[in-house]
Amino acid sequence: MADVLKFTDEGIYCPAGDFYIDPWKPVDRALITHGHADHARDGMNRYLATEAAAPVMRHRLGDIALDTIRYGETIRIGGAEVSFHPAGHVPGSAQIKVRVKGQDWVVSGDYKVVADGLSEPFEPVRCHAFITECTFGLPIFKWTPQDVLTQQIDDWWASCAAEGRTAVLGAYSLGKAQRLLTTVNADIGPILTHGAVEGTNGVLRAQGLALPDTTYVTQDLKIKDYPGALVVAPPGAMAGPWMRKFGQTSTAFASGWMALRGVRRRRAADRGFIVSDHADWAGLNWAIKETGAEKIFVTHGYTNSFERWLRDQGYDAHTVSTAYEGEGFDSTTEDAA
Repeated sequence: MADVLKFTDEGIYCPAGDFYIDPWKPVDRALITHGHADHARDGMNRYLATEAAAPVMRHRLGDIALDTIRYGETIRIGGAEVSFHPAGHVPGSAQIKVRVKGQDWVVSGDYKVVADGLSEPFEPVRCHAFITECTFGLPIFKWTPQDVLTQQIDDWWASCAAEGRTAVLGAYSLGKAQRLLTTVNADIGPILTHGAVEGTNGVLRAQGLALPDTTYVTQDLKIKDYPGALVVAPPGAMAGPWMRKFGQTSTAFASGWMALRGVRRRRAADRGFIVSDHADWAGLNWAIKETGAEKIFVTHGYTNSFERWLRDQGYDAHTVSTAYEGEGFDSTTEDAA
């Protein structure tokens, strides 16, 4: 099998088309899977992304030279045919398929296989080689069903409201925050948002996504005017002085890492909700099987153990080093506004 894509110091490179996919160093032409900052970086001469990903990219990167493409549309770039397909990760996220001389390779970016009611649902793409993340590539990672998750968050929020405490929920500002906002019961109380979350809300609302009413937490906001409130903020904002304005609080994190014992305790959180916009163990295995690919490249996450697992299942699996970060509590790339 000829190599359609190569792994270089700048990023994932297609020699036939002379372009990169989610490069981490400045290049001339970059095809972008989604708007999180570890995949969509500043400094490229030209960008290509889905129509739905473009507004967030412009919000984060400014006045960039950005062309757009529809899901399922095929275009030719040099000697390569390229198409973008839903990844289910966040609104506008895509897997990118590259065809060269009859060989199809797919770069997944980040993805999840369970529909969240907000992002375009994941679609398996048949290919010869599949480049996959494995952020949560261990059997211990299994996500809470969305209906159960929603009830858990609603019950916690309602309990906080009844006790006179402000419920503060940590969730990434692009994707997860909006996903949770669309599922919680807004009748419980007012919803307040950190600036990073509210900025993204504004971009997505302008695209026509339906989100509940939210109030941006300004410096002058007085929590006594918002009894029973739910505050949604990036995890990184919950350890600093920004939290002081909310009085008595109960804190929670919505993250796949809540599946690991001790993580919530180390973060001093009252509650942990097990959910991610990345695929869990079952989702990763299902997605890889559905591609029909024989060659699998694993990038960010539990790469070594996941590669061994895939080899045991009969795949031609390889680990490659990239600059992608996935979901991490101490990372600011997905929180960036």
